[in-house]
Amino acid sequence: MSDKVLYVMYDDDEVLKNSAKKLVAKGVKIAEVFSPFPIHGIDSIIGVKNTRLGIMAFLYGLTGLTLATIGMRFLMITDWPMNIGGKPNFSYLENMLAFVPISFEFTVMCAAHGMAITYLLRNKTLPGMPAQNPDPRTTDDKFVMEIRLSDNQNISEADLDGMLQEIGFFELDKKEIK
Repeated sequence: MSDKVLYVMYDDDEVLKNSAKKLVAKGVKIAEVFSPFPIHGIDSIIGVKNTRLGIMAFLYGLTGLTLATIGMRFLMITDWPMNIGGKPNFSYLENMLAFVPISFEFTVMCAAHGMAITYLLRNKTLPGMPAQNPDPRTTDDKFVMEIRLSDNQNISEADLDGMLQEIGFFELDKKEIK
């Protein structure tokens, strides 16, 4: 089964936002927007839900804090105790204040790396993965709105074409996707 997809190209982000508002108000579901930079406010217009990346950042940070604590206790107390600056070397609790900077930095490092890797995996943009954008100009200065006819079964293709003619786009491309 194939699906018809309309790629509506704009050369201005404000025109795209206004067009998206008008189309959504008429009941059109917009599948995706491709742009060279983030367009503030477009997510709420086209109905993109908030991500759970913040929750994942907390979990990655907690993992980093746990690993740092286990590592410091093992290395500095259990495995190779050293008397550094007269600090007692037989208890983690007595040395905990000295380990705060290491714990903080390792927590931040794990959270940042975990979020970056999760973001790249979730968006399928790791190096070597094929690009998902419909037009290479969206990485430079053009904006593309993707409208799938399968998502808009209550609107005929002719009606959709008429709505698009009213909003003033830069270029329109229709493709069949299998």
